[in-house]
Amino acid sequence: MNTKITKTLEFEKIKQQIQAFAATDLGKEKIQQLHPETDAEKVAKLQDETEDGRKVLRLKGGIPMPRLKSIKSHLKRLEIGGTLNGKEIAEIGRVLTTTKEIIHFFQWFEDNEIEFFVLDEIIAKLVVLPEITRKIQDTVYEDGSILNDATSVLKGIRTGIKQGEQNIRTKLDDIIRGKKAAYLSDAIVTIRNDRYVIPVKLEYRNQFGGIVHDQSSTGQTLYIEPQAILELNNHLRELAAKEKAEIDRILYELSMEIEPFSHELYRNSEVLATLDFINAKARYAESLKGTRPIISAENHIAIWQARHPLIDQTEVVPNDLILGEEYQAIVITGPNTGGKTIMLKTLGIIQMMGQSGLQIPANENSQIGIFTEIFADIGDEQSIEQSLSTFSSHMTNIVSILNQIDDKSLLLLDELGSGTDPQEGASLAIAILDYIGGIGSYVMATTHYPELKAYGYNRPGTINASMEFNVDTLAPTYRLQIGVPGRSNAFDISKRLGLKTPIIDQARSFIDVDSQNLNEMIADLEQKRRVTEMESNRLKKQLEESDALLEDLKTANEKLELSKEKVIEEAKKEANKLVATAKEEAEFLLQEIREMQMNLGAKNAVKEHELIDLRKQFDKLHQEESLSKNKVLRKEKEKKQFKVGDEVITETYGQRGTLVEKTGNAEWVVQMGIMKMKLPESDLRIIKEEPQPQNRKRQMATIKSASSSHVSPQLDLRGQRYEEALAEVDQYLDAALLAGYPQVTIVHGKGTGALRKGVAEYLKRHPQVKSYEFAPMNAGGNGATIVTFKG
Repeated sequence: MNTKITKTLEFEKIKQQIQAFAATDLGKEKIQQLHPETDAEKVAKLQDETEDGRKVLRLKGGIPMPRLKSIKSHLKRLEIGGTLNGKEIAEIGRVLTTTKEIIHFFQWFEDNEIEFFVLDEIIAKLVVLPEITRKIQDTVYEDGSILNDATSVLKGIRTGIKQGEQNIRTKLDDIIRGKKAAYLSDAIVTIRNDRYVIPVKLEYRNQFGGIVHDQSSTGQTLYIEPQAILELNNHLRELAAKEKAEIDRILYELSMEIEPFSHELYRNSEVLATLDFINAKARYAESLKGTRPIISAENHIAIWQARHPLIDQTEVVPNDLILGEEYQAIVITGPNTGGKTIMLKTLGIIQMMGQSGLQIPANENSQIGIFTEIFADIGDEQSIEQSLSTFSSHMTNIVSILNQIDDKSLLLLDELGSGTDPQEGASLAIAILDYIGGIGSYVMATTHYPELKAYGYNRPGTINASMEFNVDTLAPTYRLQIGVPGRSNAFDISKRLGLKTPIIDQARSFIDVDSQNLNEMIADLEQKRRVTEMESNRLKKQLEESDALLEDLKTANEKLELSKEKVIEEAKKEANKLVATAKEEAEFLLQEIREMQMNLGAKNAVKEHELIDLRKQFDKLHQEESLSKNKVLRKEKEKKQFKVGDEVITETYGQRGTLVEKTGNAEWVVQMGIMKMKLPESDLRIIKEEPQPQNRKRQMATIKSASSSHVSPQLDLRGQRYEEALAEVDQYLDAALLAGYPQVTIVHGKGTGALRKGVAEYLKRHPQVKSYEFAPMNAGGNGATIVTFKG
């Protein structure tokens, strides 16, 4: 398509507006290369891209594209064996991390089975390079500087530089604060020629020795590197040279590692640019409230409520533009400043946008054609060029256009035939329109000539149109009236402005009868059109309300379906997680019981509190059923009357105990030996018979024996095997509990951490352990654990 039309219709401004929504350099380049396509399949694909972008924008707020620089030149230098600098490598790293983030972002759409026209195919081209990505992240900051930990050598050099700078500053600080401070122009340390210096007064230049590196503008101050720090500065320069050499080596090696992946990086960069391009088109369409146009194979144009994209969308007057099916030519007549030129530009720019894959500023179901060329001869009366335009220049342009047109061309001709004698100009305009009609091109033309009103009425495939003018307000409404030719409003306007009636009547007498009848016919058509339009607007409003309601219902239904599926899926995942956890806990408890049963009768006998704890954990896996309707259990419960001091037996554990206190409406604290447990009344049964004295004495003797045995407040496990150590911890905690220790220390050492982790897991499950934590640093740190028992 000819480049002149791009300038005439200001398509470059459209591209500039789209570029404001782009984030990458390559994406902006793609926008700059945007142009109308003449192949229907290409146009459809470009429209598919924009529609996909609108879907992402609607569902997830758009594609999260960061600011990316073009890496084309970086990759080309790698291909010829060049070395990249830190900033260039960081920019490649940014492309790689963005690739990973974009793939992760689109995973949500795949998980929710949301389909696209082309985006799935585009995303599939991205390649993740985890090793190179990690290597770059471990070597280079985002600003391109090299990390201290990039290599151990670099870390050592930079540590030396830091220490060297500190030594130099220490010595210089001693000078500027010492006896010779009076010789200085200012008590500061500065840098000249990459070496640390001090400002010395000219007359005292020999007091410090060393080298003069600079002087002040007045010559009264010399910047001297004192003799005392010459060697330190030299050493610092040597370290700086080593640092540079090490950085160069790191960048060279990293560049060589990146080079084999140049093809993948280039493709990733192109894909990200395409995604940015699509995202920018979608955001631009959103800003215009644009819609996807229907592509007509027959080039039938029907753009509903078309709006010029470069006019403020809150002020622009929308108009229906229809061309091609019933008529190939529209002739717009009427006075200046009514908006005729804007109509030409609106049709042309919307057609260019649609063929470029952009959504158009118009209502849904608008239709465009595919034209191989769009030509325009438009003289903007508001521009300087218009005042310089002549009939010959206009005619030269039209001659050039007529030599290139075919049946796939769209012509936009402003003020056709103007600039010459009205009679000759009108005749030329009619002849040119006849020629265009014979070729089969589509045309929209504007004119002042009244002769073309009759032409539009008499010629097949041609229709009259005009821009509405409000006689009451003496202002144009900028609304296009298709089928109604423009009429002169000069007499009406003059009358409203106060021109005397006799003058107006005399002027009317100079107009021939045919012209007067034509104006009266147009006035009658306008009246009938207004009535029809009012009814049409009423019906259109009702239709729009119905469409809006239907769209809201569709959107709500989609969200409901999506939400329902998501809730069901999350519920299934949660249920599966709970089942898996319960099964895992049950297997773990069963395994522990089996191990305990195997050890029965052995040295390490199963302890009562372990069985109680395991049974309690099993019971937690069981979900209690509601017993509110069980009358028998309710009556049995009502018979129970508990009080502090009662001897009870627990139904679940089969253990005897004493009621200590009531903690709730149906819950008691029960003392069972050295343990206290909170149990519900439904699990307790009062023991009426008195316990045997012999049993109590035997129990007291056991406790006394345990208390009297010597137990150290610290257990040392270092050097023991894992299983042996945990068995000893088990015995030790029982002994410590019986000895009445409130707190003990278990020394397990640091080592690999396996024993420390095993002790922590055991303490976590022990019912009598209140808390545990690592010892203070002066008492072993994480090599020992302090255990606190419950009171």
